[in-house]
Amino acid sequence: MIGYRDRILTPFPGAARLPAVLQLGGIVLLLSLAAAAPCRAEEGNIFSNLFKYGGTTVPPSQPETLEPPYCPPVEVAEGAAASRTLAGDTVRTQFSLGRLARECTRRQDGSITVKAGAEVNVLLGPAGAPGRFDVPVTFQIRYNGKVVSSRVERASVVVGPGEAQGFATIVADELQVPAAMTADYDIAVGVGAGKGAGGKPVAKPRRRKPAVAAAPAGGGDAAQ
Repeated sequence: MIGYRDRILTPFPGAARLPAVLQLGGIVLLLSLAAAAPCRAEEGNIFSNLFKYGGTTVPPSQPETLEPPYCPPVEVAEGAAASRTLAGDTVRTQFSLGRLARECTRRQDGSITVKAGAEVNVLLGPAGAPGRFDVPVTFQIRYNGKVVSSRVERASVVVGPGEAQGFATIVADELQVPAAMTADYDIAVGVGAGKGAGGKPVAKPRRRKPAVAAAPAGGGDAAQ
């Protein structure tokens, strides 16, 4: 039995003269190195990541810094600041717009998304009664006077008993501005939900180049 065990545990000539404990320890060490060999490359990657990125994994690539978007103020479309409902010749309710706000975000593809908000007011007239009112509000992105995108949001406004008016806020998210139009576009809002609700946006004043005075004859100063 001793000779059989020596043949099994002897990995090289002369090893039989070593104590059995050293023979077993050498085999265990070889097996441990063989098992660890495939992991050595992975450990090298982890350590290199620690030096390069301060962590064991490669961080995701960061998007390029985008320039701030052009974000014009919200304009009330012409003729769409308010609307009324009548009972005969008497006003029942009047819907109107109050404060306006917007937020613009540039996207990686160069386009812009606009988030616009409006305060909606319901005022009771002589023929009005308290209750809940559904007020449609149209948000539009326009370019050169043409509608690029449009959305109708509905504000639910409550006028309680004994009160003459009520308020609510309404927000339209993700209004799209194509990349080719981001340098000069308009944000318009108006009360109503019909086709082309709100009519035309209020015209923006255009800057004009100063006229160049004609030089007087003879090249000198003009006579006074």
